[in-house]
Amino acid sequence: MNTIARSRWLIPGLLILALAACSSAPKKPGGSSAGSSKPSGAVVQGKGGRPAHCPDGSPYKAAAEDPSTRGDYRAGGLYKPGVNDSTPTYIPNVACIPEPEVVDLPRSAIGNKSPYVVLGKQYQVMDKTRGYAEKGTASYYGAKFHGRLTSNREVYDMYAFTAAHKTLPLPSFARVTNLDNGESVIVRVNDRGPFHDGRVVDLSYAAAVRLGITQRGTGNVEVRALAPGDDNLLADKPSRRERREVAAAAAAATTASAAAARRASDMDALVGKLPAATATAAAAKPAGEQYRYRVADSAKPGNADNFDHWMRDNGVRVATGKPATTQAASVNSAPVAVAALPAAAPAARPAPAPSATLSQQVLGSVLLQVASFASRDNATRALGQLSSAGIAGASISDIVSGGRTLWRLRVPAPDHASASELAGRIAGLGFGAPQIVKD
Repeated sequence: MNTIARSRWLIPGLLILALAACSSAPKKPGGSSAGSSKPSGAVVQGKGGRPAHCPDGSPYKAAAEDPSTRGDYRAGGLYKPGVNDSTPTYIPNVACIPEPEVVDLPRSAIGNKSPYVVLGKQYQVMDKTRGYAEKGTASYYGAKFHGRLTSNREVYDMYAFTAAHKTLPLPSFARVTNLDNGESVIVRVNDRGPFHDGRVVDLSYAAAVRLGITQRGTGNVEVRALAPGDDNLLADKPSRRERREVAAAAAAATTASAAAARRASDMDALVGKLPAATATAAAAKPAGEQYRYRVADSAKPGNADNFDHWMRDNGVRVATGKPATTQAASVNSAPVAVAALPAAAPAARPAPAPSATLSQQVLGSVLLQVASFASRDNATRALGQLSSAGIAGASISDIVSGGRTLWRLRVPAPDHASASELAGRIAGLGFGAPQIVKD
């Protein structure tokens, strides 16, 4: 990384700028494999939403200063310009590397000289960082600088989320967001650079992996300064991958709803094909009423001839004490065609209702999954949106799927009627239609 290399600034015990900006992306050694062994040892404590299986702190040993990386500057402030940078032979597990906790820290005694000049250009270190945001190109640096002192005499650790910036105070904190995919990470700014036109930040290797820019070597990013208590500690928006997951869940819910609607429509059509006589039979008169002749209800005039016809049709005769032959009631209705309907199964005795599980007792009988996220921060942000809308009881749980940890946002409902009303409220917030899931 570019640094201030003028000899009058180099005095024993004082190194204002330690790393030189990489002129190209670090090269990857041949035969890289994600399954290779990883560094181990002491852990670095930090803060960040991480999968439950991760150890406390970082799974990687904290970097210690490598004395062999001292000095070795060339004209223009470059560090070992003839030595190519490189990256590890495996991809680090960035999901388990904690993001730094954003706290108030005093400025380092070294590395905050202002103004300062590099390659003939003057830079002014910010007095205040609140409100700072800048978009541009991000690069990263790797193994060549691992263990080397940074501009404020911290140790560069390619397995930690850190960054170099030209004018932010050292140390300070910023959120860097990849504008192409929405991924973001909080970094500790502890170094100076990059001193290439158009580049706004130089990321540690781990931060570059987290943002997904290692393949191209650079990325289109936004750098936003952070301070304790800021409302931008959470990511501004879900990443592209998280948006795909939400869209897939919404599509699945829509497909299920459409299938249910088709089934209901098919049943409506089948019932509509039944003869009208079936519906008439369903509305049978109470016992005895079929033998009562009501002149007002009769479709024909109430005279003696029509009354005789009614008696014959219904098998009614006047009691005379003499035997008589009763003509069977004539039924002229066409037989009901039921061949298209499945045979009715004998009514089964209802099974005893299963006892409520512990999760049902705690969360309710119906569980709605609002969405799943690859970032705990984004899941927490969505939970806050539900709470602000008056939707209580939502919870976040993690699950490992495809080797990655997803954060599921779920809301309980006491019954299906309540779940339907609750799903409509959630969809109105822009989350899409929630799915009913089983615990």
